[in-house]
Amino acid sequence: MIEINLIPDVKQELIKARRVRSTVISGAIVVGIAAVGLVVLLAVYVFGAQTLRNKFADDAITSENSKLKEIKDLPNMLTVQNQLTKLTQMHDSKMISSRSFDVLSAIVPPEPNSVAVSRLALNSEEKTITIEGQAVNGYPALETFKKTIEATKIVYLTEGKEGTNSVKLASDVVEGERSYGDDESGRKVLRFTISFTYADELFARDSKDTLIVGPSRTNATDSFIGIPQSLFTNKATDSKETN
Repeated sequence: MIEINLIPDVKQELIKARRVRSTVISGAIVVGIAAVGLVVLLAVYVFGAQTLRNKFADDAITSENSKLKEIKDLPNMLTVQNQLTKLTQMHDSKMISSRSFDVLSAIVPPEPNSVAVSRLALNSEEKTITIEGQAVNGYPALETFKKTIEATKIVYLTEGKEGTNSVKLASDVVEGERSYGDDESGRKVLRFTISFTYADELFARDSKDTLIVGPSRTNATDSFIGIPQSLFTNKATDSKETN
């Protein structure tokens, strides 16, 4: 069988090009229609379904708000409920200021350097204690009082931890105004003001079984503090001879 191709090569290339063009145009039309359809669907969702959802939500809010308004004394109930939720936090952060009396019992020296306290001021913001007092023994009593404060410690337990902890009661012990005056009995006394920064553990609620421990010795003058205690000890007793 003999076939004769009567279409030139150039004509064949033109036909193939037209087919490709038709295919591309058809594909572009299909993609365009799909894109337009997608845009239409998004528009319907945004301007239709979204609007309906917002309306349903607004209606639900309005309905629930109406129900809440029908409840009597609602503002008072909400206020009390909010305060109740904070009671535990407020209780945990509350200071045990009554330990101030334990501090006074520990830092006031005995005779002859006893001190009479006329005023105690607690500043929780600056964490300071200011004491106004008077002493019959004058400046020696004041010096003893100051050194006693510096040597006093806080011994306490921490929940969940074994053993005791110990920290210094005071830091930055500062003497204020000093002057002589007469007490109620007519005796001449030294009036003074002394303040110090207390440790956080003093009034902390998580400091359990807290003890305020003063110095074991009443001699708290500069000369005594400057001498190492390791130089002194009790006199040795006679040993018993054994055969």
